[in-house]
Amino acid sequence: MAARAYWQGQIRLALVSIPVEIYAATKSGAKIAFRQIHEPSGKPISYEKIADGVGPVDKDDIISGYEISKGNYVLLEDREIEAVKIESNKTLELVQFVKADEIDPLYFEKPYYVAPADDLAEEAFVVLREALRMAGKIGLGQLSIRGSEKLVALKPCGKGLLLETLRYADEVRKGQSFFSEVSSAKPSSDLLELATALIDKRTAPFDPAEYHDRYADALRKLIDRKAKSKSKQAILEDTEEPAPRSGSNVIDLMAALKKSVGESGGSTAKKAPAKKAPTKKPAVRKRA
Repeated sequence: MAARAYWQGQIRLALVSIPVEIYAATKSGAKIAFRQIHEPSGKPISYEKIADGVGPVDKDDIISGYEISKGNYVLLEDREIEAVKIESNKTLELVQFVKADEIDPLYFEKPYYVAPADDLAEEAFVVLREALRMAGKIGLGQLSIRGSEKLVALKPCGKGLLLETLRYADEVRKGQSFFSEVSSAKPSSDLLELATALIDKRTAPFDPAEYHDRYADALRKLIDRKAKSKSKQAILEDTEEPAPRSGSNVIDLMAALKKSVGESGGSTAKKAPAKKAPTKKPAVRKRA
């Protein structure tokens, strides 16, 4: 089945309008969702709308409320909310261009593919794509859809364009408050050299297929086994126990880095079997 367009309209750059279609670049079908089940009967649990001190209420008696202080709400009816919604339009106007590295990754939210709507739009579409690529710039605009307005960025993506929704400034927390207690002292050059060598050794082209959600994979296997089994009890496979923690909290960073650099740490290299180290008592660090 052909993918359904998330949005259809036109990108406008000054007096030039380009009919396009926008498609979601990601999918959520891989996620595993659970329902709550009443075990004795095997029936799914339903949820009732209940008001404190009143009990179950009728759906027609429910309106939206915004809490302005503890227990105090501003009540809004659906028609009032609908009245302030922004009318969806079919034009995305590019109002500004910025360098690709000027936008902090924190602001990027969700990607979409952009394709020309028909053969007549292809020439102008290709010109815009190549102009953005040559300039090394990203186009910015605001897209009105489903009653809200989204800030979006547009950039080249292979033979097409990639549109990414952006978070607004008030949706992003400033990180400096979380780092205020982190030391600003610079590490020694020896430690930096070893850490850099380790990074270089494990540097390889990014291949997303190399990575898997191991939790989701394990859940699917468990569900498959339970579906084939008559028992209600979970059938769990033996899993490796985590290595016991060392008796000492003292970590020799230099020794750890040297050992890491010495070992084969490449993403495709095979690791040699580790030799069992003789048991030693934890080292005691003398005070300076």
